[in-house]
Amino acid sequence: VQLQASGGGLVQAGASLRLSCVASGRTMSRFPMAWFRQAPGKGREFVAAIWNSGSLYDGVKGRFTISRDNAKNTLYLQMNTLRPEDTAFYYCAARNRDGATMEASEYDYWGKGTQVTVSS
Repeated sequence: VQLQASGGGLVQAGASLRLSCVASGRTMSRFPMAWFRQAPGKGREFVAAIWNSGSLYDGVKGRFTISRDNAKNTLYLQMNTLRPEDTAFYYCAARNRDGATMEASEYDYWGKGTQVTVSS
């Protein structure tokens, strides 16, 4: 499975971005997928996950929305009202088993990431 994230960029605080992650090599519709982020000098942080039964967020609910288009095998992250503290590399991940989790070590496939920079 290959994951390719895109959609990052440099924006001002308050702006919006939509990240995309296209999966290839396998249909991922039945498995959980997630977004993580990593800021300079910090560890990888869980952002949101989605699976057949719902979605899970950590600290960004209300501003970020995770979704997926199973027909396109694509994961999205709509990010609104961006803040400078949202600046990070954003990675998409997929799990080869049922059940969503916030633990990065539980995900089996990772994309290379896309940079999001929010200026104040």
